[in-house]
Amino acid sequence: MANEFSVGDQVRLVALPPYLKTADPMPMLRPPDLLQVGDVGLVLDRRPGGYWGVRFDRGAFLVDSQYLAPAQLNA
Repeated sequence: MANEFSVGDQVRLVALPPYLKTADPMPMLRPPDLLQVGDVGLVLDRRPGGYWGVRFDRGAFLVDSQYLAPAQLNA
C-alpha cells in the first residue's frame, strides 16, 4: 500500500532504507545512519517512482513511500 501525502505534511520515518539520496539538484548517496527510525520530517514535494522529498533536521532527502508514515501529533 502506497502512502499518499501532501506538501507540508509531517511524516515519520518507520524504517531505514539501505541508503539515503539527497534531494539536491545533483543528488548524492549518503549512509542511512544520518537518520533514525522515528525521525519526523516535512514533505517538500512528490517525485516520480514513489519518492518524496522530505526535509529532516539533518537535511533534505528523497525517501520511498514505503519508509514513511504520517506523523502522529501527541496531544
